Amino acid sequence: MDSETNTQDCLGWAATDPSGVLSPYKFSRRPLGSDDVSIKITHCGICYADVIWSRNIYGDSKYPLVPGHEIAGIVKEVGSNVGRFKVGDHAGVGTYVNSCRDCEHCNDRVEVNCEKGKVITFNGIDLDGTVTKGGYSSFIVVHQRYCFKIPNNYPLASAAPLLCAGITVYTPMMRHNMNQPGKSLGVIGLGGLGHMAVKFGKAFGLNVTVLSTSISKKEEALKLLGADRFVVSSDQDQMKGLSNSLDFIVDTASGDHPFDPYMSLLKTAGVYALVGFPSEVKFSPANLSRGMKTLAGSVTGGTKMIQEMIDFCAAQKVYPQIEVVPIQYANEALERLVKRDVKYRFVIDIENTLK
Repeated sequence: MDSETNTQDCLGWAATDPSGVLSPYKFSRRPLGSDDVSIKITHCGICYADVIWSRNIYGDSKYPLVPGHEIAGIVKEVGSNVGRFKVGDHAGVGTYVNSCRDCEHCNDRVEVNCEKGKVITFNGIDLDGTVTKGGYSSFIVVHQRYCFKIPNNYPLASAAPLLCAGITVYTPMMRHNMNQPGKSLGVIGLGGLGHMAVKFGKAFGLNVTVLSTSISKKEEALKLLGADRFVVSSDQDQMKGLSNSLDFIVDTASGDHPFDPYMSLLKTAGVYALVGFPSEVKFSPANLSRGMKTLAGSVTGGTKMIQEMIDFCAAQKVYPQIEVVPIQYANEALERLVKRDVKYRFVIDIENTLK
């Protein structure tokens, strides 16, 4: 080992039971290994995953639980084998911190699909048997492979949501060639993921239509986010006017919703990418087969694509819409997230408020 930082207290906020209520908590990080990077966390985005595991919704939460997997900060120490990072660099950590590094998917740098299972950033079991703890904390120690360079001219607060919300929509858009200028994109849902799909669509030169159940989001979709069109999906006349007009759809909605009305909007050979998690997906097979349409699923992305996305956002000046909050507001922020009362991503100011 290169360091004995495991004796150093790490300050975080943790849930201690299924109520999910977070409170201050001290713990130790592992020692810095030769391939590790120690990052002083300055910002951490708030994702719905933080709600899921802090409240034991899946029944597998390991308490005390420190959430947070949209992590941005400054490198404070590097192991002896680390060449990509130096002290003072801006760096990020996303939804996983380890994988087998030996399977087909790891070799292709799509570690998110590791055959032996990726190690998630919090509430996961790392290779040494310890439970991972996330970004609602003062620092984190991660193998260099799962750390990402953030250009110095890109704000760290804005970088944090890219590590989950951003990459979750960027990955299927790139995989299915949704970066062809002049093509048409529909975005279902306008939350943390949906607003990033709109921003990427515009950066790629697409004609972007937002599909939402709420007319209240129209002005922001068009004026703030730059969408070309806004359609209320419950309005049958508006939907009929879009029939067979979209090359791609990115569906970010996790609530249950019908799929056939949206499938009918795709052109021949159109692609429908699902990144939300409704409880079921039901549609008529004819709506898929006729027109040679494709229904695809996706979650986050591999390390190569994550770095590519960060660099793209810096070059194209693509920034998430964020609301920066102190760590003391985390419980209220999580409640507001459940109520969908956020535009469009909460980011915790760890550096200035975690004391």
